[in-house]
Amino acid sequence: MAVGILLVSHNQIGVEMINTARQMLSCHSLPTKVISISIQDNTDYIRGQLQQTLQEIDQGSGILILTDMFGSTPSNIACDVSERHDIRIVSGLNLPMLIRVLNYPTLSLEQLEEKALSGGQEGIARCHHTGTMP
Repeated sequence: MAVGILLVSHNQIGVEMINTARQMLSCHSLPTKVISISIQDNTDYIRGQLQQTLQEIDQGSGILILTDMFGSTPSNIACDVSERHDIRIVSGLNLPMLIRVLNYPTLSLEQLEEKALSGGQEGIARCHHTGTMP
């Protein structure tokens, strides 16, 4: 049984992230779903959609929820289910985070949570220009 991965994001950010990750990896074996939230969406409807989606991807090993921005509507709605012992939530979704998670389909929920955090943090870097400016 694999950990389910749920992306909860503004607009189509999560859809584009998972599509890009799938192209880069060519395949992955974790059950993955995306919930996209727009500004006009009813939060009660989204909460219902979240509960239904959690049931769809739950294979008994837990669910890792990745949200795009802490403190925003997607993150706040995801946090509504955070009392479940089999759910972990990581905010600040970026592509390195998602790639890291998808590259480790056999890890436990706790291990995938750590991979998400390390992938997200290590994927942020300052590029130093080594050439000269004209």
